Amino acid sequence: MTHATTLQESHASVAAIDFDSAAKQFYEPLHRFAIRLTGNPADGGDLTQETFRVLLLKTGQIRDAHKLKSWLFTTLYRRFLQRKRHQKRFPNCGLEELDLDPPSLTAGQMDKVDAHTALKCLQELDDRYRQPLMLFYLEDKSYREIADLLQVAPGTVMSRLSRGKLLLRRRLERVTCY
Repeated sequence: MTHATTLQESHASVAAIDFDSAAKQFYEPLHRFAIRLTGNPADGGDLTQETFRVLLLKTGQIRDAHKLKSWLFTTLYRRFLQRKRHQKRFPNCGLEELDLDPPSLTAGQMDKVDAHTALKCLQELDDRYRQPLMLFYLEDKSYREIADLLQVAPGTVMSRLSRGKLLLRRRLERVTCY
């Protein structure tokens, strides 16, 4: 085998990658793998589509068509890990945490709330909301001090304070309305 033959075969393997045939051949196994990783068919479908989008963008960079399957599975797995890291750093709040209606707690109801009830409702909150609220209102810490203590950005502290106040207000509404 000559050097020219090896170069021709190498060039042929690069040119041999056809997106349509790759999609037909590997979509189902990739999709099954993605569903197993995510535990959700919709997220698995998104991850599979994202993997094929990367293939479409990088088809010219793949040197060996024989390694396409492993490249696709590796790419899908790396995208999955990137998503997990992103979700860990930037968690989504659920719909139950969003308040689309103004709070219904009146001034009269607020007067009925005693410190024990307020602290009890505060203790029921998730740590990520309770800690900033306690540090800000009970310990008189600044946004910067709270951010340093919790090792988060000051913007995150402001966001958690806002959401925490909202969640606390809802709990207090439930307690005082009954």
